[in-house]
Amino acid sequence: MELESYHFSDIWGDAMKAQARAVDEYRIHDEPYYLSISNEIDLFTKAYENRLPVLLKGPTGCGKTRFVEHMAWRLDRPLITVACHDDLTSSDLVGRYLIKGSQTIWSDGPLARAVRTGALCYLDEIVEARKDTTVVIHPLADDRRILPMEKRGEILTATPEFMLIISYNPGYQSIMKDLKPSTRQRFVSLDFTYPDETKEVQIIMREAAVPMETARRLRKLGEMTRNLKERGLDEGASTRLLINAAKLISSGIDPREACHAAVTGTLTDDEEMRISMDEMVKSLF
Repeated sequence: MELESYHFSDIWGDAMKAQARAVDEYRIHDEPYYLSISNEIDLFTKAYENRLPVLLKGPTGCGKTRFVEHMAWRLDRPLITVACHDDLTSSDLVGRYLIKGSQTIWSDGPLARAVRTGALCYLDEIVEARKDTTVVIHPLADDRRILPMEKRGEILTATPEFMLIISYNPGYQSIMKDLKPSTRQRFVSLDFTYPDETKEVQIIMREAAVPMETARRLRKLGEMTRNLKERGLDEGASTRLLINAAKLISSGIDPREACHAAVTGTLTDDEEMRISMDEMVKSLF
C-alpha cells in the first residue's frame, strides 16, 4: 500500500512538472509594443505586487489585451487567456474528468493551470460568461486566493505569482450582462479609453509603418466615427480598426478602399450610414 501511494505521488509530481513546462509555452519572449496612456503600468505593477486582481474596463480595440500582454512580458510571467462566451462553464475554467482509453484522467482547465503554476490568467469579456460561471472566481479574487475543485475534492491555493485579470466593455453593458457588485468589488479597476491624438497617431505609425500624415488622417476618421456613437453606430472605429486600415494602405491598397474594407464595412451594414462614412473617407483621402 505504501508502495502504491508513493508511486501515485511520483506520477502526480511528474504530471505537475509537465504541466508547468506546458504553461511556460505561454510565456511572452518578445516585448509587445504598448504606449502608456496614463499611469496604468504602475497601478498594474503595484496590484501584482500586492496580489490584487485587476479589472480592465474600456471600449473594444482600445488596447486592453495588448496591455495585458505587455505586462505579462514586463513581469516575466506566462499569460493564459480565456475568451469568455455564453456557453463557458465552470468546468471549462476549472477542469474535468476525461476518458482516455480505459482510464479516467483529470484535465485541469486554464484557470486551474494558472493557479497551480503562477501564471497570469486573463478572462476577456467576462460579462459574456454565465453568472453561475463567474462565481467560481470569487474565492480567487479575495484574500483567500483559493480555487475549490469540487469534482476532485481539492482546494488549490494560488502561488504568490498568480494574478487574475478580467475585462469587459461598458459600452455593451446591459441589465442582463453586467458584473454583480459581489464580483466587481473584489477588483482593482483600471479604466481604458482611446489614446489622445498625438499618441494614437504614434501608435498607428508604429504598428502599420505609415507616414505621419496618413496616420493623422486615419485618426481623424476614427474621431469622426466615434462622434456617431449612439447616433447610428454602436461603436466608433477603434484604434485596432485604424491600424488595420493603415496596414492595408501600407501594403499598397488605395486609402479609400482600405478604409471602406477595414472601417466602414466593419462598423455597419446600414447602407445609408455606409454612404455617409464613405463620404467622410473621401473628405480625408
